[in-house]
Amino acid sequence: MTTDAETDAGDGAGQPTLTVDELAARAGVTVRTVRFYAARGLLPPPVIGPRRVGHYGAGHVARLALIEELQQQGMTLAAIERYLRQLPPELTPHDLAIHRAVVASWAPDTEETVSRRELQRRAGRPLTEEDVARLTAMGVVTAADGETFRVDCGLLRLGVRLLDVPLSQDAILAARKVLVEHSRAAARELSQLFRGEVAERDARDVKSLSAHMHPLVVQALLTTFQRSLREELGEWLTRESRAG
Repeated sequence: MTTDAETDAGDGAGQPTLTVDELAARAGVTVRTVRFYAARGLLPPPVIGPRRVGHYGAGHVARLALIEELQQQGMTLAAIERYLRQLPPELTPHDLAIHRAVVASWAPDTEETVSRRELQRRAGRPLTEEDVARLTAMGVVTAADGETFRVDCGLLRLGVRLLDVPLSQDAILAARKVLVEHSRAAARELSQLFRGEVAERDARDVKSLSAHMHPLVVQALLTTFQRSLREELGEWLTRESRAG
């Protein structure tokens, strides 16, 4: 795979900083798995630093998350190789996250009951009681009993990343409420729009159209939201800079 290591391994804010052990822990896989994927060309090579130590970044983390999602969809290793080979080499971690979200949209909602140890393994890090409480508040996990949890597999990785965001739990919950309300409104309007297009078609045509439109609509919404959020934050930072 012809991917520029410097571009794809960057963490979005500077040079890659993760060792292979840290990358494996962050992604929730083993070091052996990381090296296996690298040998197959599924991961770009690390940036080599002093003492010939390889360093990885957010691009590697995002690519591992995408590989895991593709595996959960039942794709073989050969199919995953073909899929990744078709991706543009200049994709950023955000672009890879969008691809993963689109892939995840193909599958039905999945919840599993797991032990605390398995929850931490999938999270790729130890979880304190406060961490579990925050994940519960986000709707990512639900305590089934004292030792097991119901976990939304599609939201777990996002929820774990939010644990490190310097926002209060109230702010995160308020943001979740805004996203849920607006996404439901968008889904309702799009559904009404498409309903008129398929009203005269038979059930097989409707099912086929839905299967094709689902990932396309998800990608369009994610891309549009990402662009809008970047513009809003840019304008806010510009105003703050001028005011200061």
